Amino acid sequence: MKIALVGYGKMGHMLEQSALAFGHSVVSTIDVFAPDAKVKISAGDSKALADAVVSSGADGIIEFTHPSSVLENIKALLPLKIPMVVGTTGWNDKKEEVASLAAKCGGTIMTSANFSIGVNILYKIVEDAARLANKFSEYDAAIWEMHHNQKADSPSGTALEIANHLLSEFKRKNSIVTNEFKEKPLPNQLHVSSTRCGTVPGTHKVFFDCEADTIEIAHTARSRKGFANGAVHALENLSSMLKEGKLNSGALYGMNDIFPELF
Repeated sequence: MKIALVGYGKMGHMLEQSALAFGHSVVSTIDVFAPDAKVKISAGDSKALADAVVSSGADGIIEFTHPSSVLENIKALLPLKIPMVVGTTGWNDKKEEVASLAAKCGGTIMTSANFSIGVNILYKIVEDAARLANKFSEYDAAIWEMHHNQKADSPSGTALEIANHLLSEFKRKNSIVTNEFKEKPLPNQLHVSSTRCGTVPGTHKVFFDCEADTIEIAHTARSRKGFANGAVHALENLSSMLKEGKLNSGALYGMNDIFPELF
């Protein structure tokens, strides 16, 4: 594939390495700040962004920028009808809007809170554990995550996705709380707490606790390589499934759609 990378920070560079390792070409790297990006654009210049992708001849896009700019980037790129994978998190509340835009303009987009295969396996483990713990009223549950101090959003998109998987099976809780408690938490509240420190790629822990014992489920990323590899594979699958008619254009897809054989 000929891939355009929108966002060329640390993650963008790693995405480029993964794309090249899998036999693809990176025809454009586009960024607002990165001095080594092939194309530098001004913040918020949607036309320049779209023009840069079109002129590169890309047949696939991977977007990894910042929560403050991702929605405008999506709006600029979706009408190009080039398969697009978005790795930026922090826009869960806009997914319905994006799905509606995709249907209207015929563009196709795929996103995930985390493209790591290991993290997606974690989601399934958490669901199974929550379903079992839900049968015993003495168990409470909570989530904690830690990331590097350059991460823009808190809690992470991955932590919120874990929370949603837990809530789907742990019926005693139906509300996510991400800020600190100033009073005793209510039984229906699931606390998702965050720490930002150093260069940690990402650690997520889920706790089921009662007076008798604690069950702890953890995933620790050793590097961001798993994310980069997964994002490139996701773009490969998205593109091939569209060509084969296994997916329809004009929609917003997730990991379950792109990797049905795994999940």
